[in-house]
Amino acid sequence: MTIKKKIKLIGQYSYFIWLIFLIFSTVLVTYFYDLNKKNQINYLNRSLKNIYLNSSLKRITSELKPRYIYIEHKVKEGDTYESIINNLNIQKKEKKLFLNSVTNNKNINILKLNQKIFFKIDKKNNTKIVNFTIEIDKKKNIFFEKIDNDETFVSKIIEKNLTKTIAFQEGIIKSSLYNAALKLGIKPNTIVEFARLYGFQIDFQRDIWKNDSFQIIYEEFKNEDGSVVEVGNIIYANLNTQNTDLQLYKFEYEKNKIDYFDESGKSIRKTLMKTPINGARLSSSFGKRKHPILGFTKMHTGTDFAAPKGTPIMASGHGIVVKSSWCGGGGNCVKIKHNSSYQTVYAHLSKFGRGIKKGVRVKQGQIIGYVGSTGLSTGPHLHYEVIENGRKINSQKLKLPSGKILKGNLRKKFEVNKIKIDVLKSELISKIN
Repeated sequence: MTIKKKIKLIGQYSYFIWLIFLIFSTVLVTYFYDLNKKNQINYLNRSLKNIYLNSSLKRITSELKPRYIYIEHKVKEGDTYESIINNLNIQKKEKKLFLNSVTNNKNINILKLNQKIFFKIDKKNNTKIVNFTIEIDKKKNIFFEKIDNDETFVSKIIEKNLTKTIAFQEGIIKSSLYNAALKLGIKPNTIVEFARLYGFQIDFQRDIWKNDSFQIIYEEFKNEDGSVVEVGNIIYANLNTQNTDLQLYKFEYEKNKIDYFDESGKSIRKTLMKTPINGARLSSSFGKRKHPILGFTKMHTGTDFAAPKGTPIMASGHGIVVKSSWCGGGGNCVKIKHNSSYQTVYAHLSKFGRGIKKGVRVKQGQIIGYVGSTGLSTGPHLHYEVIENGRKINSQKLKLPSGKILKGNLRKKFEVNKIKIDVLKSELISKIN
């Protein structure tokens, strides 16, 4: 075969020759790449196991931990400022500075259950408090921050960014006012206030029937995400019992003096509320009865209301606490002097209301204690007594004096206010329908 023919033959198979060359090259490159990769992995594993490298990494990463930590504390029963601050891992000097700051501030001198306290702690060098915030109420916080010398805290009150809205609800009472209102999403504080307003003229144990109805207009305060964080005043209330409307209108009759009046301009406030407890049933009336524990017949000088343990008990009128202690067979009891004629007694309490002690002045409707079964008692209930001029009388038959009656210019202003509220009610109802 001539050279010319050989070259021509090679040219015909050149594609196959190049393909074989490429395959061989690829296999060779892949082999060396895998070999090099394995060597790198082995080297990396040996490096990671190196003691000196590990210690260096730990030192570096420890320095990357956040300098500041944030702590939120929710006040529990029995908490004090001292017990709260002692649970923080900070210097004694810092704890003392905190206690001096809070005990000298009248806005927060009393801790409330579920109240929130927020701390910002600096962990660098000597651990110390940078600032802290204490919740005053649902609308305000008080913020404490150190000034330059780190020796004192400066405080300022911060208003929360809340929006006031007007809410309207109406419902049918099937079992109790409380349950019906709660199902509508009305906050417990508003329900208690609603019941307190009618407590002057309605006995919720005997005057409320199935399918009675109610309407209520009240203030709500919402945060930026639309959640209700606080409720305000009741603006209007209507309780329809046995097809009779009992309408109440909020009215400021003097500067910073607010009361609730019926359609005729008559205040619903009386000397004493008809019943000092809501959601209870009359379990034992005033008069002679066989004592459930002692076994013999004796005079029952009060009215008993059966209710679950822990149900709030309200002061039935303004007055001064003259007793807040153990009363023998009456267990824990509170006695209030309202005026020169009337006193009331509340017995068998599970515990006393916050701050209720001898000599304290209380307002009508203020919580003074909670239903219990202390003393000579067969079950949780409130034993309620009314004393008139030193004589125990039947509270359910007591004829109570009427409250303020609006006249003259005040009556005219009230009528204008009433019309505005009626228009508001119509607008709110139309939005629902």
